[in-house]
Amino acid sequence: MMEGENDTTVREFVFLGLTSKPEVKVLLFAFFLAVYGTTMLGNLLIASLVAYAPILHTPMYFLLGNLSFLDFCYSSITAPKMLVGFLSKTNTISYMGCICQIFFFHFIGGIKIFLLVIMAYDRYIAIFCPLRYMVIMNGAVCGALVCASWTGGFVHSIIQVAIITQLPFCGPNKLDNFYCDVPQVVKLACTNTFVVELLMVSNSGLVTLMCFVVLLVSYSILLAKLRAGSAPNRSKAISTCASHVTVVTLIFGPCIYIYIHPFHSFPMDKAISVLYTVITPILNPFIYTLRNKDFKVALEKLKGKKQKKLTP
Repeated sequence: MMEGENDTTVREFVFLGLTSKPEVKVLLFAFFLAVYGTTMLGNLLIASLVAYAPILHTPMYFLLGNLSFLDFCYSSITAPKMLVGFLSKTNTISYMGCICQIFFFHFIGGIKIFLLVIMAYDRYIAIFCPLRYMVIMNGAVCGALVCASWTGGFVHSIIQVAIITQLPFCGPNKLDNFYCDVPQVVKLACTNTFVVELLMVSNSGLVTLMCFVVLLVSYSILLAKLRAGSAPNRSKAISTCASHVTVVTLIFGPCIYIYIHPFHSFPMDKAISVLYTVITPILNPFIYTLRNKDFKVALEKLKGKKQKKLTP
């Protein structure tokens, strides 16, 4: 056992995972390995296309490429450890490993939330100020906004880690989940955590809920503006906004569910966690690319270049 300044004597945490049945573990391993592989390839493809295809060198696709890169990173925070757990009898993580997982989980997650707000602002400028869009959303502004989202995610994550590291862990070390996160870890602390949970609700739950409401109202106004207008690219703009709303709902819905009620556990908690950490990152590439003509053109050009290189 290890003594720390906050009287922590727990060296490691044990993940109970999604199931304890070996035959089910094998099936889940195969399924989530396929999901993880597809997530990595899909998001990496989008980020690469945005970087190299001239047709995608616009503010909207720049932000979308950043979102795909974040999903690429986000899926690697929890999925590998979950996959390892399916192949082992006991899935453990060190105390410091757990703290690091919490930091990166909230760091990347926080950046995604702020980036979605920026993407909504980008659509607002594109729809209400189309003639000045490229002037307002120039490269310097886009870069500054993305840097601001990274700074916001870092500050949010540091707050979460600061809360956790001040708590003593001296007894129970079993986490009823497949990854470390604040709600589950706080419950194992050897002290009264009422104030800590209130801080967590205000820092994660309420902030996320307010951002979600603001985004829904914003997109409702944008969609109403588009439906009332008669611009030639109206259908494309409506499709883009609809894709944004779908992604916002998929990300914010589970997030609000998880962090707005940290005081109790519910049967749906693990399923929501799987949706939030594993399933959502794989859906984003399909949501944004299946109906997007620019991505299809960029992909066709990429295929054409590869075929020319292979042709003697």
